[in-house]
Amino acid sequence: MARQGSWRGELLGGFAVVAICTLLGGLFQQAVLGFALANVGILLYWSWHLRMVQRWLDRPLEDPPTGRGVWGHLLDSIFRLQRQNREAQSRLESALDYLQDSLASMRDGGIIVNNRGGIAWANASADYLLGIRFPEDRGQSLLNLVRMPEFQSYYESEDFTHPLRVTNVSEDERSLQFEITRFGAGDRLVFVRDITDTVRLEQMRRDFVGDVSHELRTPLTVLKGYIDTLTDLEVFSARQYSKPLEQMQQQAARMENLLRDLLWLSKIETFESHRKTERVNIGSVLSEMVGELRAAYPERTVALKIEGDTTIIGDEPELRSAFSNLIVNALKYSDKEVAVVWHAGADVSEFSVVDQGSGIAAKHIPRLTERFYRVDKSRSQNSGGTGLGLAIVKHVAAAHQAELVIESELGRGSRFGVRFYSARKGRP
Repeated sequence: MARQGSWRGELLGGFAVVAICTLLGGLFQQAVLGFALANVGILLYWSWHLRMVQRWLDRPLEDPPTGRGVWGHLLDSIFRLQRQNREAQSRLESALDYLQDSLASMRDGGIIVNNRGGIAWANASADYLLGIRFPEDRGQSLLNLVRMPEFQSYYESEDFTHPLRVTNVSEDERSLQFEITRFGAGDRLVFVRDITDTVRLEQMRRDFVGDVSHELRTPLTVLKGYIDTLTDLEVFSARQYSKPLEQMQQQAARMENLLRDLLWLSKIETFESHRKTERVNIGSVLSEMVGELRAAYPERTVALKIEGDTTIIGDEPELRSAFSNLIVNALKYSDKEVAVVWHAGADVSEFSVVDQGSGIAAKHIPRLTERFYRVDKSRSQNSGGTGLGLAIVKHVAAAHQAELVIESELGRGSRFGVRFYSARKGRP
């Protein structure tokens, strides 16, 4: 309201000056001259103020000049906006300095990339890990300096939900992990971490599990052979011998299944990052698998439904293992019909197994893929499960850039699925 009043006062003042000058000119029979002189005076007055504002805007750090009326309001508003902008800029510069100081002290590499893909800033660790020197490389394209096909695909995919691991990126077999976060108007913050020790420890663990499993197979085979031999001898047919021998057979078979799953899981983990190039006909795999399971579980009903294209790019033994684990789990833990479904869409294809069993409480679902995790230990042991089935499925899904989907509700049954995205369909 104050600003509107100033404008009204300025206009009224201008009209008053014109009217007075015109009247004075009329007294001397020069009304037109008085009118013209009044307008020229007003224009000079406004021009002087405009020049004063322009000179001040050219030197904004100086104090604003004084003005009257609407010019005073205008100068005050401009000065207030300038002060607010300087304060906001100061806060942004302080935040940026704080961020850069924080990133500079990190052991992980930190790189700020602008919306054109150029390097805006990088810390010292980025030089050690990627050879990016700042400020020498300021403005250079990040993709031109980081020549890793996996990273370039990750960067251009725009999907930064999960970090990227790149192994053996140099002669010393260094392994790096990349994480990218978007901020601002298309800018990105790239973190890179040296995970060489972590990868080596994981490889040592896998090697240990694989080696121990291999070493245990031979003595287990010998023990199992002797147990079978003793079971066949008539002298041990009495109940006092037959029951212990039967339990020994069951536990030996369970141990054999456990070693088999451990070896298979170790193999899948070892080759998880290898590219899958085989064209797999899921329809044939499922038809054959369901036929075998119907023969193994004659008292159970297994319904198979296949919709859409059944060809994907992958590894058939791994996929067969994952699908088999999900179907067998459903048969073990549900006494009703089990539905096996393959549905292929334009962008997503999904294999799923639906049972009508007792279901799983929500608190257990996040941990189901952990090794040896059991919802009901007694039931799992009675069913002969090893506790590795879903861990195998999870790694097979990851190796195929797929997603393991678990949906369950107590008393309503469960649905386990593997969701494949378009990148796995049709071409290697």
